[in-house]
Amino acid sequence: MSRIGIQPVEIPSGVTVTLNGKIATVKGPKGTLQFNFHELVSVEQQEQELVVKRSNDEKLAKSLHGLTRKLLFNMVEGVTQG
Repeated sequence: MSRIGIQPVEIPSGVTVTLNGKIATVKGPKGTLQFNFHELVSVEQQEQELVVKRSNDEKLAKSLHGLTRKLLFNMVEGVTQG
């Protein structure tokens, strides 16, 4: 399992995350960012955290698992710190 992908992304106060199908929208004090993630991964919001899960153990799904988590983390950081 991906060491980076299994870590949840914390959502700080002042940041809102909207999940609409395969599109994640992150809004914060510094702006708004959108990301269209791949079908092999899914993103769930659990309270103040985002959790990324993969659909299978294929090589592509494993690589997208960590990548998607890191991109979401960077989006949250970008709308809060710039």
